[in-house]
Amino acid sequence: MATVTLSVINDLYSDQRLDKVCNSLIGMGFEVKLVGRRYRNSPEVKREYRTKRIHLLFKRGPLCYAEFNLRLFFYLLFQKTDILVANDLDTLLPNLLVSKIRRKKLVYDSHEYFLGILEIQHRAPVKWVWTQIEKWCFPQLDHIITVSQSIVDLYRKEYGKEVHLVRNIPLLREYKPINKDELKSELGIPLDQKVVIFQGNAIHRDRGGEEIVQAAPYIEQAVILIVGDGDMVPDLKNWVKEHQLEDKVIFTGRVAPEILRKYTQMADLGVTFDKNVSPNHYYSLPNKLFEYIHAYIPIVASDLPERKRIIETYEVGEVIEDLSPQSVATAINGILQDPERYARYKENCVQAAQDLNWQKEELVLQKIYKNL
Repeated sequence: MATVTLSVINDLYSDQRLDKVCNSLIGMGFEVKLVGRRYRNSPEVKREYRTKRIHLLFKRGPLCYAEFNLRLFFYLLFQKTDILVANDLDTLLPNLLVSKIRRKKLVYDSHEYFLGILEIQHRAPVKWVWTQIEKWCFPQLDHIITVSQSIVDLYRKEYGKEVHLVRNIPLLREYKPINKDELKSELGIPLDQKVVIFQGNAIHRDRGGEEIVQAAPYIEQAVILIVGDGDMVPDLKNWVKEHQLEDKVIFTGRVAPEILRKYTQMADLGVTFDKNVSPNHYYSLPNKLFEYIHAYIPIVASDLPERKRIIETYEVGEVIEDLSPQSVATAINGILQDPERYARYKENCVQAAQDLNWQKEELVLQKIYKNL
């Protein structure tokens, strides 16, 4: 049985894309090992495959990335494996070097447009380093995967390489019925209030947290449920406290994927409000969009091309250009207070989920790994 070793710089706990990929590889007959990073407060992970989390001395910044890449290089150098999978540019260099030294096959899975991420746009030396790494590595890659058609087009234009599209979409599954009233009670949500959910694996600045929180006073007969964590969460909590909106906006923190699915099923509407502040934001196609569709809840989203394409093609919600608090609230209130429109969007979500699901994305993975 061939072994696939995948690596990523996060702590594995809430990375649903990689969990789906690993389980798909198991279904193809591979033995799988996933390597990540251990944070001080990382919850334990229990998976159907082996996992390894590397402890780092440096917690952030250039030294953190350098240490992780160095430790990952030596770890992979001595691991028994047949195929290496680098997830994102921050794991590509050690994977490529080991693949050359040991003559192993390599797959690169780019979960975002790394050179376009906001964190490096105004840090010229840092962006220069990552650009040089990408420019050196990419011409040597034979198997490239990414998550949105826009990023596929960018890589094809820049490097003239074949790039495969595998979107981060949930499995099509039969969801178990949930007791919405019980969940609401557990979260302190009044039973007569509707729920607007905002998911965020990385709730950072300009990822939509500010917009939905500041719209809360204008959203009628509904509570905002923010599920996830990130750099902006402390600021958002302070804003909520200052405006005495603790009963209107509820923060759950980071939760396990199965709990996230239950909260999304409980909700009445989902939002995603990334702003066009970097190329990566602009071309992103967030997993939360598909989580909402699979929970059969309408969506209100910012006007960015990838999510607009999905929402308008399948008619599962509305896209808005103006992200002011009043405009956001007007869009949300309009859907929640219009039973006919709400029912139409909800039914369209049911139909869209039959087309937008991991089982169909998995077919692309099967072709790639079959031809390695």
